[in-house]
Amino acid sequence: MTGSLLATNNTNGQKSNLCSGPSAAKFWKGLFSSPASSLPTSNCMNHHIFIRRVLILLSAMSLAAPVRAQNRPAEPKGQGGEQRGKQFAAPAGDGKNPAPSQVSITVEGGFRVIKANGLPDHAPGQFPNRGNPNVVAAQSYNYRVPVQPQANAQFTRLVMHPFGVALNGVVFDPGAAEWWQMDPRSGWTLDPISGSQKLGLDRHNAHVQPTGAYHYHGMPTGLVEKLTGGQQKVAQVGWAADGFPIYGPWDFSDAKSTNSAVKRMKSSYRLREGTRASGPGGKFDGSYVEDFEFVPGAGDLDEANGRFGLTPEFPQGTYHYVLTDDFPFIPRQFRGTPDSSFFRRGPPPMRFGAGDVGFKGGPPPGKGPPPGKGVK
Repeated sequence: MTGSLLATNNTNGQKSNLCSGPSAAKFWKGLFSSPASSLPTSNCMNHHIFIRRVLILLSAMSLAAPVRAQNRPAEPKGQGGEQRGKQFAAPAGDGKNPAPSQVSITVEGGFRVIKANGLPDHAPGQFPNRGNPNVVAAQSYNYRVPVQPQANAQFTRLVMHPFGVALNGVVFDPGAAEWWQMDPRSGWTLDPISGSQKLGLDRHNAHVQPTGAYHYHGMPTGLVEKLTGGQQKVAQVGWAADGFPIYGPWDFSDAKSTNSAVKRMKSSYRLREGTRASGPGGKFDGSYVEDFEFVPGAGDLDEANGRFGLTPEFPQGTYHYVLTDDFPFIPRQFRGTPDSSFFRRGPPPMRFGAGDVGFKGGPPPGKGPPPGKGVK
């Protein structure tokens, strides 16, 4: 067969060209203008009827495609074309640890040394999943924090490293390496807890880095359940990189009395009012870290999500951080000076659920909301 259409003549077995010949004009005119039942019958014309039906079918398919696109659920507003699938959390149910959790905490000189393989002492979620393509793998952590941490006059921002480490050896790493239009310079950092992009988080508010590192972005549900026995009690859950202890979600209602009622702590961060003047635009809805600002007195805690008070482990009192159910979930600032053992070295982390950037304190000048007390 060449580029023209051929049909077989039933009387002599010879092939005739459907695209030329004395009847071609009549045939092709009938193909597009006449009902199939009114066309003359011939083997050649039967081919034309077949072609006509194919063309009609193709036309219907082309019309159906945009209809399906219109009916598809809309992408999260203002996300700027990030990879699909990241809006999904981990599926329900537990996954498996590749090995048992291992952690040791010892005091050596003036430092508390924490060595761990980074695997949780509870079952993680199911990884990989639609929102996070990474597989949980053992790590080799070797952190140290001062035994006698010192509070500074100014807070220190968390930038590009874990905030601390849980008592089970899993790191607290609240930021996500996800930005509006995939541009770190945009000044708009997606938050996987409060935003629409869940990045495959499991029920423990954790997911996995490309390195296989399982890490918490928010309240470590399974760890808290183990430490509290499911009761409302004040329990230490980890150590911050500056050496101060981390508690959550409960603390004493009166910071000066361990006999006071236990209450679930609230942060003092609140959603900004109004709409974003740049970047993704739209209403401040919590999709981005920069949607929040610190409002003194709005909750129980300071800018670093901490306070000074008595705890079971420190009956004389200490500054301590508290994990909360509301933003920032895990602190994004330090009261003391973080130890360099928590600093990452080498190239910046990979994207897509890496969860490796800290709260940088708001967008660059001219690219985000007006400066406020919550952006420092």
